[in-house]
Amino acid sequence: MNAFTRYVFGQLFVGMIFVTAGLTCIIWLSQSLRLVELIVNRGVSAGTFIYLTMLMLPNFLTVILPIALFCVVVFIYAKLITDRELIVMRASGVSQSALAKPALILALLTVALGYFLNLYLLPKSYQKFREMQWDIRYNYSHVLLKEGAFNTLSNGRTVYVRERSSDGQLLGILYHDGRDPLKPFTIMASRGALVESDQGTRVVMFDGNRQTVDSKTNKLSILYFDRHILDLGKKSGTGAVRYREPRERTLDELLFVETAEDVPVNDFGKFIIEGHKRLVSPLSSLAFTLIALACLISGSFSRRSQTKKILLSIFLMVALLVSALGLENVAAKNLKLTPTMYLHALVPIVVAFFMMAWSPRLSIRKRFKLSS
Repeated sequence: MNAFTRYVFGQLFVGMIFVTAGLTCIIWLSQSLRLVELIVNRGVSAGTFIYLTMLMLPNFLTVILPIALFCVVVFIYAKLITDRELIVMRASGVSQSALAKPALILALLTVALGYFLNLYLLPKSYQKFREMQWDIRYNYSHVLLKEGAFNTLSNGRTVYVRERSSDGQLLGILYHDGRDPLKPFTIMASRGALVESDQGTRVVMFDGNRQTVDSKTNKLSILYFDRHILDLGKKSGTGAVRYREPRERTLDELLFVETAEDVPVNDFGKFIIEGHKRLVSPLSSLAFTLIALACLISGSFSRRSQTKKILLSIFLMVALLVSALGLENVAAKNLKLTPTMYLHALVPIVVAFFMMAWSPRLSIRKRFKLSS
């Protein structure tokens, strides 16, 4: 790697980090707002909330990386042209491939990172995210173990726990059930323990009392007990198999989804296309980079035409991105169109590479020979 390649690669790499971080923060913030209800209604701690949102990052990065790389390549190479650095390098005899080498190296590294995300990190992280989200929403323990707060379960039921001891005991339990407006009751106990089973969630309470008020006579009745079991009912989703989305399945499960018993036949196309998408989408980093290079460094360097070249590269990138999304939806309904996804990814790479590698000086020499 010569000095020019190291110089340009360093600028591209630093710019890639900053742009990726900026786009990730924007998308992460917008998506994390959807999980705020877990804190408000489910009593999830801030640490668990941050961990949940971090598990979503691989899903964002697979989309962000190609776009961030394209933006950095366009900005850095446009800046090099404006500062006449590329003009000097071309005049000194540097070839088109040498000018594009730093961007191509970074593009290949991004493609490798994209495959790592798609084939390994994405299904693992998203599966963990969905399991935690399912557990938080349908497991009462996350609510009951929140100390010093009144937590509403559902249908007018409220639980309060003063403290949780180091050995797992619940101290100072208060439970109010107002599902029947004519017969509400309140249970208080000095201590207890939470028990999870396949049948549901139960709280075993000791040394407490059950208080009821007659709605007609307003008479208070108190029943003292040494041991009482409170059945909170069957958890929503308990006993049922959680439906696993395409993003949380491995590549083998997606491509050979016909062997899966939990996937409806009508969804086979969606799952299979998701598998092929994981194999195709990382190539967009290389395609976007070559499109930017083909528009910016092919032909002569002119400040007048530079704006047009930048706009053309943006238009081609957006068109390629939108057409890929449309093709995925069409191919999911007709699997015979699956090979077109690979053609859609490879054809722009080949065409843009030959356009980028075309030397303007070679064309001038040919014209000179023809005129002579």
